[in-house]
Amino acid sequence: MKEADQKRAATAFVKRWQDRGNERQDSQTFWLDLLETVYDIPNPGEYISFEDRVMLDHTSFIDGFIDTTKVLIEQKGRNKSLFDGIRQSDGSLLSPFEQAKRYSANLPYSKRPRWIITSNFTQFFVYDMEQPNGEPAVIQLKDLPTEYYRLDFIVDQLNPHLDKEMEVSMQAGELVGKIYDELFTQYRDPTNASSQRSINELSVRLVFCLYAEDAGIFGRHGMFHDYLNEFETRHLRTALIDLFRVLDTPIDKRDPYLEEQLAEFPYVNGGMFANEEVEIPQFTDSLRALILDQASKEFDWSEISPTIFGAVFESTLNPDTRREGGMHYTSIANIHKVIDPMFLDGLRDELTEIKQIKQRKTMIQRATDFQDRLGKLRFFDPACGSGNFLTETYLSLRKLENQVISLIYGNESMLAVDDDLIKVSIQQFYGIEINDFAVSVGKTALWIAESQMMEETAAIVYANMDFLPLKTYTNITEGNAIRLDWETVVGGERITYIIGNPPFYGHEKRTRAQAADMDIAFHDFTKYGKLDYVAAWYNKAADFIQGKTTEVAFVSTNSITQGEQAPTLWPKLFEKGIEIQFAYRTFRWSSEAKEKAQVHVVIIGFTSYPRKEKKRLYEGGQMKLVDHINAYLTAEADVFPQPRRKTSISGTNFPVMSKGSQPTDGGNLILSPKERAALIKQYPQTESYIRRYVGSRDFINNVERYCIWLKGVSPSQFRSVPPIMERLAAVTEARLKSPTPSVKALAEMPMLFTEIRQPDSNYLAVPEVSSENRRYVPMGWMSPEIIASNKLYLVPNASLYMFGVMTSNVHMAWMRAVAGRMKSDYSYSPTVYANFPWPEVDDKQKTQIEQTAQGILDARKLYPDSSLADLYDPLATVPELRKAHQDNDRAVMRAYGLTIKGTTESDTVAMLFERYRQLTK
Repeated sequence: MKEADQKRAATAFVKRWQDRGNERQDSQTFWLDLLETVYDIPNPGEYISFEDRVMLDHTSFIDGFIDTTKVLIEQKGRNKSLFDGIRQSDGSLLSPFEQAKRYSANLPYSKRPRWIITSNFTQFFVYDMEQPNGEPAVIQLKDLPTEYYRLDFIVDQLNPHLDKEMEVSMQAGELVGKIYDELFTQYRDPTNASSQRSINELSVRLVFCLYAEDAGIFGRHGMFHDYLNEFETRHLRTALIDLFRVLDTPIDKRDPYLEEQLAEFPYVNGGMFANEEVEIPQFTDSLRALILDQASKEFDWSEISPTIFGAVFESTLNPDTRREGGMHYTSIANIHKVIDPMFLDGLRDELTEIKQIKQRKTMIQRATDFQDRLGKLRFFDPACGSGNFLTETYLSLRKLENQVISLIYGNESMLAVDDDLIKVSIQQFYGIEINDFAVSVGKTALWIAESQMMEETAAIVYANMDFLPLKTYTNITEGNAIRLDWETVVGGERITYIIGNPPFYGHEKRTRAQAADMDIAFHDFTKYGKLDYVAAWYNKAADFIQGKTTEVAFVSTNSITQGEQAPTLWPKLFEKGIEIQFAYRTFRWSSEAKEKAQVHVVIIGFTSYPRKEKKRLYEGGQMKLVDHINAYLTAEADVFPQPRRKTSISGTNFPVMSKGSQPTDGGNLILSPKERAALIKQYPQTESYIRRYVGSRDFINNVERYCIWLKGVSPSQFRSVPPIMERLAAVTEARLKSPTPSVKALAEMPMLFTEIRQPDSNYLAVPEVSSENRRYVPMGWMSPEIIASNKLYLVPNASLYMFGVMTSNVHMAWMRAVAGRMKSDYSYSPTVYANFPWPEVDDKQKTQIEQTAQGILDARKLYPDSSLADLYDPLATVPELRKAHQDNDRAVMRAYGLTIKGTTESDTVAMLFERYRQLTK
């Protein structure tokens, strides 16, 4: 809901309730009306509950409770005192607040309120339970039209009222997509680079005109529609060319004899319509109808969210182009995960404090200083895409500023608006983006955001404010952020915050140009080849903020905090004085784009200088304050397990883990059960060298596959089998096509796997990838007759004791901390195993672990028809296996000197990191 609309809604609410207030009859209606009309909660009956039972020494009832924001309401009748004691059923005298506190004390801890509101229909007394002995904030009903923001805490600021904006913006994106597709077909060569730029720029211009006519920016509602509607389809192209030229011409420089229908359009400025080289094609009847009817007449563009729309608009690009750029569009909720802990939470808290100042002169001075500071902040997104980070940050600051303006000017009407009334400007926001279309969209989104917020400001001071001509310029630069000098881009401005979500690209998908970018970004690294592309922004930002108080926060692929990448990237950053101030551990990332990107990310906020306050670590919706955040986004000291280590840090008593064997065969040495059966039926002699073949998926899900294993087999046994020889010929052909010289060389030996590591004895098998939903990575023994693929890790001659420790919660905690990820699934590796600090055990402890390990194997045997996927599904784990694992966990933890009760996973990881440090001194 826009601020002006909320103000009107509050005024109407006061009028409805100024003479009502029966406690019994009106209480629920009062709160439902307030939530729905003033705070835009669509289904308030589902948002607030009434008459919840609470047990004292008798059953009592809570008047109202909002669980989402933890608000408890004690409602009294009109004109009843909110200070005086009221006789209770037990004879005690309690004020409404004391009554509410008694209810709170008897609620489960998770249900206890953060806020208590007592009300008598004419007043709201607001108690912040963070300061339970503090004085209440008092809001008079009559003042609600100017002080409605003081009750903002009763609603989830990111929730219900965004639903409509989301829906409208998604519809707008679909309309843009249709217009884009229709325009595309009208260009003679739409794949030509010049035509592509023209389509993009024309699409942006049309959207701006559609928005401007609905938002009243052009002056009269429907001006754009009415102008175009006068022309037949064959003249639309000329009509648009004329209109765009007029929109880019100042009023005093226009043709004095200009047609009236063109002359009434304002001067836009800002360069949006300046480029006369934009190619505009002929229109069709269907394109005319699409723009005039569907896009203009039947749709209201004034209600779009510029943040959401920017992302949706950009998603009209070809999906392949989007993937090539590594673009992933961030949702509003995820943008706030970056900007809220970074600066917005602090600004909101400060403004809340200012609002509570009772001495008006002091309050106005503090509010003025606060607004001045907002106008001095500088923001930079060095991979800004459609500008959604910049746009949402601008909107958030302007909403704070509008609250300040409301505080200072109240109900005053301003005949003339001072140029200094608004301090926050889009010129405080800088960006770099490599895609020209995204640059255009980003600039437009910021202008639309500026227009919307100016309208809200005008409503606060009861003044008319002209948005056009554009008086501010956007500072979004088209270019490659890695190759541009950031100091030049920001024009020497002292940037306060760097934010964004740089491109997501694994090393294996990098283009040659991106590889060259990495060379530039990592000029001071000796080794960086396997780092994700996003890491380049981290190093460039780290260099940029040296000697500055600039703070940085990026959304990034989670892989830079895992596996091999963490010890490659972070030691160098830490050497530069980088300190992580807050972080979100891995979570699934949602976006506003229609084709949602499926990625798993982290958010990392950092500075180049130390700060005294605690660090904030977020995981699973919870935040904890810690002294330090390391490269793995845990609260322990910095430890970097050595990548590619082979031998165990705990000594030579532990066998080396290796990958299984790799065929590199184009699939020609692998057989399905049906293919195996058919081959053996026709050629029985092949049974001796067709072996069971197992990779991660096969091992976990008990999938049956086979391979042709000809190691040590005489050629006389397979040369006479045509299907085998055909497959070997196909292997040769596949290997010859490989770009890898070593694989090409092995085309001469198609009967053998390219990499053979099959043990001659029983071995412990560990899947390379396992679901994050499993508490334990399933492991187990296999015999040497079963061929392990390169997607399975193996430990020859592993003992029962080793199995027990490796399948324990201690080893799993280590694995979760240092292993890589495939999306969010665990990606095990020999490095995880080799760097693991084993416990020092005596014979008794070792025997006990062997017994509990056997208990796990015995529990599995009780369900022979179930795969490991079945047995380790957290919703289907059988009680015998669950208990066996608990017994094993207990035994292993005892060996480390830990107890299950009271020991968190963080405690376990801290202990393991410390042991690792001691073992590798």
